[in-house]
Parts: sequence; C-alpha cells; structure tokens
Amino acid sequence: MDQATPGTGRHSGERRPPLDPRLLREVAAARRHVVRTTALGLVQSGAVIATALLLARLGADLLVDRRSPLDSPALLAALVVALGVRALAVLVEQRTAHQAATAAIADLRSRLIGHAARLGPRAGAGRGADLTTLATTGLEKLRPYLVGYVPQLLLSATVTPLTLLTILLLDPTSAGIAVITLPLVPLFMILIGRLTVGRSEALLADTRTLWSQMLDLVDGLPTLRALGRERGPEKMVRALGDRHRRSTMGSLRYAFLSSMVLELLGTLCVALVAVAIGLRLVYGDMELAPALAVLVLIPEVYLPLRQVGAQFHASTDGVAAVSAAFDVLGESAPADGTAACPDLRTATLRLDGVGVHSRDGLAPHDADLVVRPGTVHAIAGASGSGKTTAVQVMLGLLVPDEGSARVVAADGTATAIQDLRRESLWSQTMLLPQRPVLPTGSLREVLAEAAPHGSADQNRLDRAARAAGLDRVIAARGWDAPVGRGGSGLSLGERQRLALARALLAPAPLVVLDEPTAHLDGATEDLVLDLVRTLRAEGRTVVLVAHRSRLLDVADEVTQLSPMHVGPDEAAEGAVR
Repeated sequence: MDQATPGTGRHSGERRPPLDPRLLREVAAARRHVVRTTALGLVQSGAVIATALLLARLGADLLVDRRSPLDSPALLAALVVALGVRALAVLVEQRTAHQAATAAIADLRSRLIGHAARLGPRAGAGRGADLTTLATTGLEKLRPYLVGYVPQLLLSATVTPLTLLTILLLDPTSAGIAVITLPLVPLFMILIGRLTVGRSEALLADTRTLWSQMLDLVDGLPTLRALGRERGPEKMVRALGDRHRRSTMGSLRYAFLSSMVLELLGTLCVALVAVAIGLRLVYGDMELAPALAVLVLIPEVYLPLRQVGAQFHASTDGVAAVSAAFDVLGESAPADGTAACPDLRTATLRLDGVGVHSRDGLAPHDADLVVRPGTVHAIAGASGSGKTTAVQVMLGLLVPDEGSARVVAADGTATAIQDLRRESLWSQTMLLPQRPVLPTGSLREVLAEAAPHGSADQNRLDRAARAAGLDRVIAARGWDAPVGRGGSGLSLGERQRLALARALLAPAPLVVLDEPTAHLDGATEDLVLDLVRTLRAEGRTVVLVAHRSRLLDVADEVTQLSPMHVGPDEAAEGAVR
C-alpha cells in the first residue's frame, strides 16, 4: 500500500502543479499577485528588448561609424528610460510580492485556525500540534514561494518567449541554438526534482513530529518533575533534533547542487550562442548591430528559467505547505445543530457507552456518565483513559465513535448533544482547561470581562479574587498589572488562579474544571476546594477532571474511565474511520 506523507494527505511521490490552482481560486491576495506579476513581467520584457536594441544601435554607431553616443541624445534618453522602467518594475514587483505574501499567509492562517476550531479537537486527524506547526512555520514557507518562485515562474512565461521571438527576428540561427538548448534547463530541473521528490514533505513532516513531541514533553513536564524523571527525555529530544538537522542539511545539499548545475548549464548555453555569433562576425556573415542585440538578449532568455531552478526548493516547500493547508480546509466540519439547549440549571447530561478512537484503541471505552444538575461530578481514571475526551464529547466539541451523548431536560425530553446549537450550549458553559486561555488586558479588565454586564463592581471582583487565591498576586502587582497574549506576564499557577476567579464570576450554570489544582500549591488547592463547594452552593453544576484524591473527595459522584487498547493495525483502522 502506498504511504501518504504525514500531514499532507497526499502521496510523497505525487506530482503537484508549480502553481496550485486552489491558491489562486481561494486566496484573493495570491490571485492579485499573479495578475500583477504577469503585467509587470510584460513591462520588463518590453524594457529588456528596448534596452538591447538601443544598446546595439549605440554600440554599432560607436564601433562602425565612429560616432559618439553623445551625438544621439534621443537614443541615450530612450536607453535611460528603458533602464528606469525595468528597475521600477522590478522594485514594484519585489515590494508588492512581500505584501501579497503577508496578506496570503494571514488569510490562510486565519481560515485554517477558524476551520480547525469548527472541526474541534480532532482537527487534522487529531494532530493538534501538527496544525500548530502548519499555521506557524509551515505557512511561512509560502513567503519565499510567493516572493521568489512565483515571479520567476511568470517571468519565464513572459520574458523568455518575447525575447526569444525578438532574437528570431534579428538572427534565426541564434534563435535556433536557443530553441535547441533551452529545453535542457527544464530537463535538468526534472532530473533534480526526481532526486528531491518527497524531501520537502518529509522535512515538513519531521518539523511537525518535532513540534508535536516537544509540546507533549512540555505538557508532561510537571508530571515528570513530580516523578523525578525530568531529565529522562534528553535522548529523545536530541534524537529528534539530529533527525531534523540531517533532513535540513540534506535539502540544503540538493539546493546547492541544483543551483550549481543550472548556473553552469545556462552559462554554457549562452556561450554557444556567443561563439556562433563571434565566428560569423569574423567571417563577415553578420552585421554588428543585430549581433550586439542578440548578445544582450540571449542571457535574458535563460535567466528566468535559471532563477526558477534556483527557487525550485522554495517552490516544493511552498506547494507542500499550500497542499497541507487546503487538505485541512477540505475536511468537512460537523454541521451545527438546530435544537436549543435546555436550561442547564435543571437539565442532566448523559454519556451512554461512549467510545472515541485513539492511537492505541479507544479512550474512553464504553463510558457511562450521568451529570445531574447542581452537583459536583468528578471524572477520574489513569492518564490516557480519555477523561478530557469525554468532556469534549459532553460539550459537543467531539463526535463519539461509539455510544451517544445527550442532554435531558427537566421534563424528561432527551436531545442528542450534536443536535443542539453549539452557541446555546456553550453560552451556558464555563470551561477551564489545564492551560487556561485568557484575553489580554489588565488583571481588572480580564476578571471583569467574565462577569455579567454591569455586575463587575469592585467588591465582587475582590471576593472572586480572594476565593481563587488571586488576591496575593493583586497585592504584589496591583489590579492594573498587564496580562499579555496567552497569559504572558503571569506564571502558570497565577493564570490558573485568574481563570478560577473568572469561573466564579461567570453566570454559566455548568462549570467544567480540567485538573484545576495541577499547577497549584497545597494552600491554593484548599482555596480551589472551597471554590468548588461555593459553586455547588450557588446551584451550579460542576464537572471535575481529577487525579488528586482531595478533588475526588469533594465530588458528589465519581465516574472512573478506562481505555481499551488494541493492536496497531486495528488502532490505525479505527483512527481512519
């Protein structure tokens, strides 16, 4: 069976067009860039041809008629204009290329992140870290592709044929030599491409694997440190780094080799034409003016193709990134439901026989869970048993592969979670993941944002901060301390406390806390336990994903989850389904 390159959804040996039509069809900035570059290529073609003809005329006047170029001011002025037009066209092309690349990357990144959010936690076949890599370093590979490769590709479609046509009109013999030797450039490009086939996809896959495993390692560092094993993964990190280095250096070797071969080939082809012209000039079979014009034009015939070859690896990296992005965008997102979610203050959430495919089998497997209103329900189990996955199913973020997830209203009416309008469910839910996602602003602004509009008075903010243990942070830094993107400026434990205070202020009847004491000390853990009791006393439903026994003790009900491990072939088959 053919193996698809990881993360691309295509086979590594599959040939892709140098300019992905989906990029032109879906990304307006890339489409405008291609049209603009084509027009500028035509302008450059005209400037190149005019420059060659004017130089030839001035050179022939000087060498044959012994007439100084200063005696032909009109020709000199026209030459200056032609050179200026070409320089201006190149400047505009490079400047707009960078702007178009930035706009195209931003457009694709925004759409990719938005679509991944609609797909849910299993976006991209469950490769969350892969999507992180693709949306950051992966899409950045479009910049050299759009700035370097695409303009040269379009110049080879404009400058090369127009200059070749001009040479044909001036000297059919030189045009014949160019026509015979010109296919050698793409021929060698194809040969080099066969050597490097799949290398860009492999490099992107290696980068994704490195990111994925590094993120897993960082996420697991608190547990590893608690077990005294924080220095254990050094060999794995070193091996990943060495593999990435070898892959990158291999790509660089092929890039230098291909550039050298194409430069040498282009030089030899130009030399053939120059030798033929020189011999005919010696024997008087050719006039000087057309000979000079051809000598100026002939390098311009090969230059765009040589530049395309030099930018070939940028093209493969860029096309691989575009293909991977559109493969993710091509995944169908689950349709939003049409039913309104019942009031979660009185409704019951149920999971019946729920199973979700994982890398090793099912996690969770055959999960039965009943969350009654106004209670604290803890979900327990060993690492990898599917506790967080069960919560994602309960919140409609993930469709179970087995079993069902339902919400049962107070009158007994049961509705499948997937049939609910997500907004009607999520507006009644406050989710606190292990790594909280926080808005930017001051501590006061971030905390007040969670409260209902108009109810965030200072006394209420103080009570919430005190209940979550955030008052010590405020005492040290003040209410106006900034919270940056991703919670930067705060430690992980401080972010956890801020998120807990926000959960206390939010009016949501359902509060989901995923390991709320994972990054907190013992004293703050006591505050969290009191906060959970406070939420229950307010009549709210609390779902805890918990390892620690003290969290389990505060719960009214505890559900133990367990995975089902199967063989690698069966796990892979289940993951594909």
